[in-house]
Amino acid sequence: MLRRRRTDTFGLSFLDCICCGFGAVILFYVMMSAQGGLRRLNRTDRLKSEVNRLEEQVHTGTRNLAALETSLQAVQNQKAAIDASIDRLLAELANERKQLSTADAASLARSEHVEQLKADIVELQQGEQQLEAGALEVGVPGQVTQASATQPSAAGAPVAGASAGASVGGAAGSSFQPRYITGIELRGKRVLILLDRSASMLHQDVVTVIRMRNASDDVKRAAAKWRRAVRIVDWLELQMPAGIQYQIYAFNTRAQPLIAGSDGTWLDSGDAAALVRNLGALRGLVPQGGTSLINALQVVRTLKPLPDQIILITDGLPTQGRTAGPRKFIDAGAREQLFDQAITTLPKHIPVDTVLLPMLGDVEAAHRFWRLARLTEGALLAPAKDWP
Repeated sequence: MLRRRRTDTFGLSFLDCICCGFGAVILFYVMMSAQGGLRRLNRTDRLKSEVNRLEEQVHTGTRNLAALETSLQAVQNQKAAIDASIDRLLAELANERKQLSTADAASLARSEHVEQLKADIVELQQGEQQLEAGALEVGVPGQVTQASATQPSAAGAPVAGASAGASVGGAAGSSFQPRYITGIELRGKRVLILLDRSASMLHQDVVTVIRMRNASDDVKRAAAKWRRAVRIVDWLELQMPAGIQYQIYAFNTRAQPLIAGSDGTWLDSGDAAALVRNLGALRGLVPQGGTSLINALQVVRTLKPLPDQIILITDGLPTQGRTAGPRKFIDAGAREQLFDQAITTLPKHIPVDTVLLPMLGDVEAAHRFWRLARLTEGALLAPAKDWP
């Protein structure tokens, strides 16, 4: 009886299949890994190429930056040279403008001087005609005529010695009749003297005043026009009789008494110590600054009782009001307005006598101060060169 053949499940054929499948898997894995490596190599090559390109751009940019910095430095040097040229041209332009302004001021001063001379000639001609007409009315020797009379002084002390050329108002309640007189009289029991100490008191010529403003204080005090104003105040103070009161204020943009601490008070004419202090303070003053007539006249209301007479020593119209205006320069029309505003602050019934010193170009000053004399029944005096 034949023996049955045994069947083995895990025979050679099965193992071959298993090995082939496993080999196929390995081969597939190897192929996939190789494919991924190729892709990584390609990507790496592209990145390297991009990096190389960027590095080349950086090198190119660095070279261009160096060139731009060189160009910028050259442009900055050119700009510095241009700025220096502009500064030099501006300085030259300012110098030219300054010279032109000085030349214009000198030309204007000459023109105004010519106009003033013309006005003086006309005034002299009129004065000559009036003198010729007055010569026909001269009375007997020793008789005082209307052409040379002065008003009676309330204090009994006329201030004489100035040259002819002033005019004085008539008596209260009468119409104004200008008369030629020989001086100003002290006719009040309380006399206020206002002395202009602005820079214009240095000289009668505007150009010279501008030049002297930068001089030393000693040079300013020694100016001929200012020394004359000081002599006038000295003369007035020495002419005051006993028994009257007085006060002296010096003003430019503000007003201050000569004796410090005497604001709003009266001084006795018989007080020799006050007289000496006034004279000493007067010689220490330095003409400087602008002219504020309104601040000077406001002093009147600070004195109690009010003055009976005001003697104003000045050389022209004001240049500012209570405070300095926004403009550096002021024209003649504005100065006239400042004068009109100032005189409106005066109390009524106080005569104002003005001693008007010369100032070339300020033609309207004489007319305005003459009108002030007419309104207050005071006097206007244009003294001769040798007075006092």
